[in-house]
Amino acid sequence: MNQAITENKSPKEVSLHHAIYRMETIKLNAFFGKVQALKEISIKVPQNKVLAIIGPSGCGKSTFLRCLNRMHEEAGGTITGSVTIDGIDVMKTDPVNLRRKVGMVFQRANPFPTMSISENVVSGLKLNGMRNKNQLKEIVEESLKKTGLWDEVKDILDKPGNSISGGQQQRLCIARTIAVEPEVILMDEPASALDPISTSKIEALIHDLKKKYTIVIVTHNLQQAARVSDNTAFFYMGELIELSSTRQMFLSPAKKQTEDYVSGRFG
Repeated sequence: MNQAITENKSPKEVSLHHAIYRMETIKLNAFFGKVQALKEISIKVPQNKVLAIIGPSGCGKSTFLRCLNRMHEEAGGTITGSVTIDGIDVMKTDPVNLRRKVGMVFQRANPFPTMSISENVVSGLKLNGMRNKNQLKEIVEESLKKTGLWDEVKDILDKPGNSISGGQQQRLCIARTIAVEPEVILMDEPASALDPISTSKIEALIHDLKKKYTIVIVTHNLQQAARVSDNTAFFYMGELIELSSTRQMFLSPAKKQTEDYVSGRFG
């Protein structure tokens, strides 16, 4: 894991050492009207690592995630500061092109109910103009295999995407996300509505996916953050309180407020 952050850095300016960074926010502020949801958030997201965002409800975790792929502005929000992917300002990037690079998996599985399982997987590719049936078929199989779903659904690919179990639907949504070959995957509480067995499959999938993708996951489940992430950021009331390796965050946090949260004293 990355080395711990040094205590003499401002929590709003910390970064992790010895890594290649895929995304970065610099003094990011997010607003809903006059209400400020994020305050001066500066975070670097290491490539091929899992960054977990933790904190109590309403602290800005999901807002931060949605700023990374410009979904925040779709909800009527505004931002100041900067968000970059590979050094390119996302606010100067077409949202459609941006979301090919930065995929999103939501809290609740959202397969398209009028589409079959296979159509769900390649819906993004078809939207982008791909029509080669053999190529699409190969991508369906490859994406479903990557999510561990192929053996479970290979004989029912023509059934509606919402006809399978909740855990399978969430993995189907992940297959749909990776089919367009993004560089970053954002996950907003991807297992919060799932049973323990499905949750463990999602967590195992995250470990496999980080070999190719950079992942940012929001989770209320501290045990899950400890299991799946390499680095963790603790948010509170719209501010970044601490950013460190996950090991340090849970074993030896630098901030008293972080220690109180991860030990269950509040939140």
